[in-house]
Formats: sequence, structure tokens, C-alpha cells
Amino acid sequence: TIEVTDTMTEHLVGRIGNISETGMMMLATVHLMDDALFQFRFSLPDGSARGRAIEVGSHQLWSDAANVPGQFWAGFRFIDMSPEDAAHLKAWIEQPGGQFV
Repeated sequence: TIEVTDTMTEHLVGRIGNISETGMMMLATVHLMDDALFQFRFSLPDGSARGRAIEVGSHQLWSDAANVPGQFWAGFRFIDMSPEDAAHLKAWIEQPGGQFV
């Protein structure tokens, strides 16, 4: 499970359901405003106990209620990420045996 934090509020907002180099689908535990911009942080495994924190600026493209009351599926495209974080995300996705979420 990869938890996602809204860096503006420091609140946990959900967990990643799927991720690529250009965006992610998240199972949100709060309803997020449609067509809004967000700054998120999540940690990807890197061999250390804590993992590597990745920060992304994201634009919410869509959302839909999940089967569980109070949960929502939401799709985001990444609009800003440091080159170092982008390189780590790409390497994590492309590693042998891929750890796809």
C-alpha cells in the first residue's frame, strides 16, 4: 500500500491504485474537488525502511464513487515533479519484475 498525503494540509487523502510516469489513479478516503490542482507526497520503496518520498503537482481529471461508502476513485495527471523524483519513479516502474501498484 502506498499512501498519499496532501502536502498543503498534511492529511492522508488515500492510496495509489495505479501509477505511471505521467499520472496515477488513487482510491481517495475523502472527496476531492473535481478539476482541481493538488500537491501530493507518497513514498516509493527504495531498499530503505522509509522509502523515497516523491512530491508531485497533480491535476484531477476525473472522480467516481467507489463501492465502499466514503471512498472515491480519482484520476490525476502529473503537472510538476523534480527531475530526481521523475527519474526515481521511472526506474521504480521499469525495474525487473515491475512493482506495479
